[in-house]
Amino acid sequence: WLPESARYDVLSGNQEKAIATLKRIATENGAPMPLGKLIISRQEDRGKMRDLFTPHFRWTTLLLWFIWFSNAFSYYGLVLLTTEFFQAGDVCSISNRRKEVKAKCSLTCEYLTEEDYTDLLWTTLSEFPGVLVTLWIIDRIGRKKTMALSFLVFSFCSLLLFLCVGRNVLTVLLFIARAFISGGFQAAYVYTPEVYPTATRALGLGTCSGMARVGALITPFIAQVMLESSVYLTLVVYSGCCLLAAVASCFLPIETKGRGLQESSHREWGQEMVGRGSHSPGVTRSNSGSQE
Repeated sequence: WLPESARYDVLSGNQEKAIATLKRIATENGAPMPLGKLIISRQEDRGKMRDLFTPHFRWTTLLLWFIWFSNAFSYYGLVLLTTEFFQAGDVCSISNRRKEVKAKCSLTCEYLTEEDYTDLLWTTLSEFPGVLVTLWIIDRIGRKKTMALSFLVFSFCSLLLFLCVGRNVLTVLLFIARAFISGGFQAAYVYTPEVYPTATRALGLGTCSGMARVGALITPFIAQVMLESSVYLTLVVYSGCCLLAAVASCFLPIETKGRGLQESSHREWGQEMVGRGSHSPGVTRSNSGSQE
């Protein structure tokens, strides 16, 4: 059901299929099809790794790598910590329990209670309202502020876990933290493809996703190994990481809200509709370059 992009069809020499796709899009949007001829003005080479570190994108790439790393690091860390918190009851109980642990020669398994599974289900369901909140605010306050807000709320909830709160408050804090960190993940997925031009879009998104896997790989050593030594240090690591990620989101040099997708890093159109229709009243010429 999902048609191939018109750009790909044009570059592949399949003009008729590209025109059919554009006509379908125009029909579904209730817009007139611009008159003219579909041509290719310039075809860029396939994106290379060095293109992510050009002067225009260098800081964007580095900041996005850290943002994606922090997203996965914090999200999966919270998932692992949730089980530990529910088994102990609260952070203070975990801290006291760690002090009482003695060396054993056999491995033991602590079973979750029915209440634990119920609360785990609630924290898991928090991702749905988290995504809905992100969808509601991302086009109102922008992508950068949405990511920064998500990281700040997660960091604040992590700090509140220092308090010896009851089970209900603990569940609420974990619910809010997981909702916002999952929403921040979705905001990063929206922002990253928008900020890179077509030639490097897939490469940029792929490298960011790779950095997220690095964060997911490291987080068990914090959420489980470090937790054995210090609960509070573990929470400080996650809270501090998200606080830095919030700052990184604010320092991203480009805000993509209301900004057209870039076809080229050289600000040229890869394809364009040329003809009378591009200048007709009420018909906007398709511009794949960045908007001023």
